[in-house]
Amino acid sequence: MKTSLGAYAMLIAVAVMWGANFGISRLAMDTFDPVLFTFLRFGLAVPCFFLLLKWQEGSVGLPRAALLHTFALGLFGVTLLELLVMYSIKYTTLANASLLNVAPWPIFTALLAPLVTREKLSVRVAVGGGIAMVGVALVILGGSGLDLSSEHMVGNLMAFAVSIIGACFNLGTMPLMNKYSALRVTAWTLLFGALCMAPLTFASWGKVQWGTLGAVEWGSIGYNVLFCTLIGFLGWNWSMYKIGAARANFFRYAVPAAAVVAGFVMYDEAITFTQIAGGAFMLLGLVWISMERRVAKPIAGAA
Repeated sequence: MKTSLGAYAMLIAVAVMWGANFGISRLAMDTFDPVLFTFLRFGLAVPCFFLLLKWQEGSVGLPRAALLHTFALGLFGVTLLELLVMYSIKYTTLANASLLNVAPWPIFTALLAPLVTREKLSVRVAVGGGIAMVGVALVILGGSGLDLSSEHMVGNLMAFAVSIIGACFNLGTMPLMNKYSALRVTAWTLLFGALCMAPLTFASWGKVQWGTLGAVEWGSIGYNVLFCTLIGFLGWNWSMYKIGAARANFFRYAVPAAAVVAGFVMYDEAITFTQIAGGAFMLLGLVWISMERRVAKPIAGAA
C-alpha cells in the first residue's frame, strides 16, 4: 500500500512538473526552434541517464532484441510523438491541441492494456477516469472554446494521433520493465529518440546566438533536462510499472491544470470559474482512483 501511495504521489509531482513546463519553455521559444529545444532536452539528459545507470547497476547494456524494442520506442514515442505535439500546436488552436493530446490518451491506454498486459480496468478506475476527463475538458475549454472548423482539421488529427501513439508508447515499455529496470529502459529509449531527432535540428543550430544566452534560456534547458526528463521519465515509468499503465495515465490529466496555474503565476493569464470547477472535478476523479484498496501489479506479456 505504501508503494502505491508513493507511486500516486510521484505521478502527481511529475504531472505538475510537466504542466509547469508549458510556461517555462515558453520563455525560451524566442531563442530556440522547438525541434532544437526538444533535442537539447533529451540529448543533454541521455549522458546523465547512462552515468546514473552505470553507477546504480554496474552496466549499461541490453540484448539485441531489447535494443530493437527500445529503438522502436524511441523513434515513435519520443521523436515522432514530440514532433506531432509541436506541429499540432502549429496547425490547430491551443485548446484543440491540449484537449485532443491529453483527454483520449488514458482512454486508449485502458482499452489497449489487456492486449499487452493482464491489467484490467476496474469500475473504480473507469468512474474516476471519467470524472477526471470531465474536469480536464473544463480546464482546457474554460480558457477558449473548441474550434472544429475545417482549417484546423490537420492539426486536430495530429493531436489525436498523439494520444494513440502515446498510449502505445506507454504500454510498449511495460514488457521491457518486467525484465529490466525503469532506468535502463528509459536511458536507451531516450538515446534512440534523441539520435533519430538529431538530423532534424541541423538547420537550427546556426540561428542561435549562443554567446548571448542568459539565465532564462539556460534555466529553461536545465529545468527540462533535470525535472521534465530525468526525474519525469524515471518517475513516471516507475510509477506506471507499480500501479499499472491504465491507472497511471489518468494522472496525466493533472498536466493541463498545472499549465493553467503556471500561466497565471508567470504570465498573469486569467483563471476562469469554469477552469476552477474543472480542477475540482479532476482532483475528485484522481483521488477516487487512488483510493482503490487492492492494486495488483501488472504482468506484462512477452517482449
